[in-house]
Amino acid sequence: MSSWTKKPTNDSLVDQLVSEGNIEDEKSISALRKVDRKFYVLEKNKSSAYFDRPLGIGHEATISAPHMHAMTLELLKDDLNPDLKEEPISVLDVGSGSGFFTAVMGVLVSRNGKVVGIEHIPKLVEFGSSNIKNGNPELLEKGIVKIVEGDGRLGYEENAPYDVIHVGACAKNGVPEKLIEQLKVGGKIVIPVEKSTGRQYLECGIKKKNGKLETSQICGVRISFTIDSPIFKVCYN
Repeated sequence: MSSWTKKPTNDSLVDQLVSEGNIEDEKSISALRKVDRKFYVLEKNKSSAYFDRPLGIGHEATISAPHMHAMTLELLKDDLNPDLKEEPISVLDVGSGSGFFTAVMGVLVSRNGKVVGIEHIPKLVEFGSSNIKNGNPELLEKGIVKIVEGDGRLGYEENAPYDVIHVGACAKNGVPEKLIEQLKVGGKIVIPVEKSTGRQYLECGIKKKNGKLETSQICGVRISFTIDSPIFKVCYN
């Protein structure tokens, strides 16, 4: 069978991300191989699970395109590496949606860390938790990962402070103060932000000793707004 007729797999998707230069970190690559995307999409979208594009998961939300997840993992590779940390790693995933990226980060910190995903749509809390149970049940069984219902703009005090905060939705009025407060000094946040110009960017911020964020713009993003949601949904380019 010719290579171009082979059925795509999770491994072939990860291989594509590597060959296209989206990801280089070996630990992150290994984590992506362990979290099979087919378990984190709707049944009707399983045939498209291994294509590099966002997919709807209902409730006007999406699972982001794999290349965006890969890019984010590169930004966080040192922060999610237990070998580089003296203490257990604490992670918050705001807008956890499908549970996919929550699970990937859980795999990375599984030796002694914890990841909590927070999602404001009850059906997506159920969806994400069910997906992890089906795809990576050991993360739930060992207490490495959990998904809770709540307003992500307020963070999740119970597990704070955090080494890493990943936000899978766009903050229209800047990074929420509660998230900055719950980030450790030296901790990192990756979040899409809309500027006053109307342009949206994925930003990476590091919390300094003065409590402020030092941020850098990574790339542009395209957003689907949901006016009655407490935080906007995001669809990355």
